[in-house]
Amino acid sequence: MKNDVLVRAPAKLNLHLSVGPRRADGFHELVTVYLAVSLYDEVTVRPADGLSMSVAGDRLPGLPLGADNLAWRAAELLAARAGAPADAHLELAKQIPIAAGLAGGSADAAAALVGCDRLWGTRLSRADLLELAEELGSDVAFSLAGGLALGTGRGELLTSVLATGDWHWVLAVADGGLATPAVYAELDRQRAGQRPSLKPPDQLINALRARDARWVGRLACNDLQEPAVALRPGLRATLREGADLGAL
Repeated sequence: MKNDVLVRAPAKLNLHLSVGPRRADGFHELVTVYLAVSLYDEVTVRPADGLSMSVAGDRLPGLPLGADNLAWRAAELLAARAGAPADAHLELAKQIPIAAGLAGGSADAAAALVGCDRLWGTRLSRADLLELAEELGSDVAFSLAGGLALGTGRGELLTSVLATGDWHWVLAVADGGLATPAVYAELDRQRAGQRPSLKPPDQLINALRARDARWVGRLACNDLQEPAVALRPGLRATLREGADLGAL
């Protein structure tokens, strides 16, 4: 329809994810290198009376379509900031797997912010939208910004990383997701009694700038991998098979 707004938002990879101690606010201190990849969710924002939501195609198990959905909360937050009624229908077209660590929910929230801002003519600045994104969740700010970035704080404080070149990734998607809080809880259990420190990503960033895929492959790391494997041991066989087939 003429007034519909269609927004695409990308999935992300964490090429480096170092998790520090748990903070007083319940989040963990992070140092991460985000990379947006060409796997997208689409959010279509349409004029409506009140706020509603649907999903294009088949209903996806585990995907809430109401106030528990981050995109819904993004629309409500934007309306409250702008002093406008939250009148919109959000239709999600999902390509990013749910609960896969690829920031699908955050991508939808970022798309909802951009789409509702355009539909309602609120004309918030990019800085205002980023502030709302930071309030919504740790990955939403990067989903709004895209590209390649260093994330600190709980992941919401971004610094662009200047590196060029194309990178090709294989995503092996499991037949079920892992809730992020459960993975962090398992990490905390594994680290009980330890005092974790944050690892810097300087060498990885240099490898990205040098466009050296083998170097990037050696340096890529994710502190949540071991707790994820502990919760779903079958993931270890997938990782091993990828390496056996020549993945870097």
